[in-house]
Amino acid sequence: MRRGIALLTVGAFSVLGLTACGGGAETPEPETTEGTAAESTGAGLTVWIDANREAAFKTAAQAYTDATGNEVELVVKDNDQMRSEFATQVPTGQGPDIAFGANDWVGEFVNNGLIAPVELGDKASEFSEGSVAAFTFDGQVYGVPYAVENLALIRNADLVESTPATFDEMIEMGKAAGVEYPFVIQVGDEGDPYTMYPLQASFTGSVFKQNADGSYTSELNVGGEQGEAFAQWLQAKGEEGVISTSINYDVAVDAFKSGKAPYILGGPWMLADFEGMNIAVDPIPAAGPNPGVPFLGVQGGFISAKSNNALLANDFLVNYVGSEEVQDELFAIGNRLPALNASAEKAAADPLIGGFQAASEGGFPMPNIPEMAAVWTFWGKTEAQILGGADPVETWNKMVSDIQAELNK
Repeated sequence: MRRGIALLTVGAFSVLGLTACGGGAETPEPETTEGTAAESTGAGLTVWIDANREAAFKTAAQAYTDATGNEVELVVKDNDQMRSEFATQVPTGQGPDIAFGANDWVGEFVNNGLIAPVELGDKASEFSEGSVAAFTFDGQVYGVPYAVENLALIRNADLVESTPATFDEMIEMGKAAGVEYPFVIQVGDEGDPYTMYPLQASFTGSVFKQNADGSYTSELNVGGEQGEAFAQWLQAKGEEGVISTSINYDVAVDAFKSGKAPYILGGPWMLADFEGMNIAVDPIPAAGPNPGVPFLGVQGGFISAKSNNALLANDFLVNYVGSEEVQDELFAIGNRLPALNASAEKAAADPLIGGFQAASEGGFPMPNIPEMAAVWTFWGKTEAQILGGADPVETWNKMVSDIQAELNK
C-alpha cells in the first residue's frame, strides 16, 4: 500500500497508448533469452521480495527450478528496508542476486555501481514500451518490469454521476452531493507531494525539464510563475477547506468509504477498501491550465552488479517473472496494471483498472535520475506549510532555492 529517464516522450509512457499483444488462455513454455543460461548449473539465486507478492514469486521460482534444476531462495524484506540494505550490502559482495523495487531507484543504483544491465532480447516487445523505458538509464535497461501504477480520481457513482474536466467544477458537483466533503485527498502534517502532484502538474508540468527524447535533465522545473501560481492556488484551496493537512490517508479512505465524500484522489491500492461500493475511476480534473496527469511508477527486478549468477538471474527475471502466468498472479495480488502486454490487456478489461489506465494518459514517469532524491525532503513540508497559512510565493520560492542548493552540493 502506498501512503505517502525515460528514452521516450512523455506520451509514450501512457499505459493506455501502449500497444498490447493478445494473450491466450494457456501460458507458453518459457524460452530462454539469447545470452542467458537456463540449463542446470547447480547454482542458486537469492531473491529479495516483499511479503505482499511472495506467493506470485513462489510461482516463478518453482517454475524456474522445475525447468532448470536451479534453486531460488526467496527472502522477504520490508519495502522500507530493501533499498537501503541493497545499497549497503552489494558493495561488500553481500546481498541478493535480485531485488525488486521501483524504477526511480535506477539512477542512484547505476551511479553507485550496484546493478547490472539486463538483456530483454526478443522479449522486450512483449512489455509495454513505457515500463521498459522507465528502467532505462543512459541507454541501458537496468530492470525487468512487472507492474505499472498511477493515481486517478475514484468516484462514488451513487453520489455523483460524472467527473468534470476541471477541479473547480468537480468541487461544485461534490458540494451538490450534500455530503460532508466535496472531495478528499491525503495530505497529512508532512504533506504528500506524490498524491498532490497531478494537481501541481496541471500548473508546472514535469518536475525536471526533459530532453527532446523525453529523458530527464537535472534542471529543476517547479519554479517560476507556474510554480508560484500553484502555490497560490494551493493556499486558496486550504483557506476554502477543500484541501487540508488534517486529512491523512486513513481519514481520506474512511471518508470516501463511509459515503462522506463523492470523490477521492488515490491509487489502485485503495480498491480493496472500496469493495462492494458502486465506484468508477476517472481521469484527474485539471486544477491549472494543463491536464492533471499523475506520476507513472513502475515496479520491477534488478540484478546485483556483484552477482556471480547474472546470466541465471537474467533468465529468471525475463522468462519466469516476465511470464504471463506470473504477471497475471502479480496483478491479482496488487491490482497494478501488468507490464507484460498480454496480461495488461486482460487486466484492463476490468472497468476500474481500465479507468486507471485511461488516467495514465500523458502522465509523467517517476524520474529515475539521482537528482530526484533532493526534491522529496522539501516538497511535502512546503505544501503543508502553505496549507497552514504560510506566504505561498515566498515559501514556494524558498523550497526551490533549497532544492537547488541540495542539487549543487
